[in-house]
Amino acid sequence: MRGDKDSEFNAGEVGKEKVRRVRLKLVNREQMVLRPMDVERLVPEDHEVRAIWEFVGGLDLSRYYEDIEVVEGEAGRSASDPRLLISLWIYAYSKGVSAAREISRLSEYDPAYQWLTGMEPINYHTLSDFRVKHKEALDELFTQVLGLLSVEGLISLERVMHDGTKVRACASADTFRREERIRAHLEVAREQVEQMGDPRTAEEVGPRVAKARKRAVREKQQRLEKALTELEKIRACKSSPEEKKKARVSMSDPEARIMKQSDGGYAPSYNVQITTDGKEKVIVGAAVSQCGSDYGELVPAGL
Repeated sequence: MRGDKDSEFNAGEVGKEKVRRVRLKLVNREQMVLRPMDVERLVPEDHEVRAIWEFVGGLDLSRYYEDIEVVEGEAGRSASDPRLLISLWIYAYSKGVSAAREISRLSEYDPAYQWLTGMEPINYHTLSDFRVKHKEALDELFTQVLGLLSVEGLISLERVMHDGTKVRACASADTFRREERIRAHLEVAREQVEQMGDPRTAEEVGPRVAKARKRAVREKQQRLEKALTELEKIRACKSSPEEKKKARVSMSDPEARIMKQSDGGYAPSYNVQITTDGKEKVIVGAAVSQCGSDYGELVPAGL
């Protein structure tokens, strides 16, 4: 039996000789590969990430450098460049990414993020701490950048999408207490602060341990005082005296509120509101609400 070339390659001639055994180059994934990388060629010349980098480089960023303590000629690890951190956040927002962990993860394989960082890993703590530390200044900066993008026609704010999602707080349901319990704990915390101030106690446990304990008790006292303030806010929203009396607040995260979750349960949470440009999918607004419902959140968002 004679076959064509392909059948001969796969099976050979039946009944004559044994089947040909082809030799293939197998894929080996259990290896480390070292190869040269031209970072500049990771993204094309007209890529938007290059425009963002140049734009941020032309801004006055002096306020972000004032708090950097490490200087040339002295010991200490070099600080991350604020220009890089700002560029990363702006580019991430333009792609609908708002989490520091996700930016850090994308920096490991996404060409645009790799180009910004120069193939260097970026820790999500660095991104998050920078965003929180300079929140007001960065909010204003990002607003101006979004306004400029809108003027240049890069994004359109004619149609936006707005929605909220419940984010669980760092508090469990059993941390919620009424006023009597909170005041009782607050009194205990004050007594502990006074006892921690006794120098004889500090000598017994050591100065460092004593300071750490005193700081922990002081922070607990501050949380309890904050809880009483938040409790008054909750009571102001209640209509009847009975509801006001039953009002409770978390002692570990006083600003959290009990909210219904997507699975039907209830948990201490925050209501995160996100506004996104309908065309370019760019996040143009973000806010956190203590209200369990999205009703009434469009007006605060400026829509």
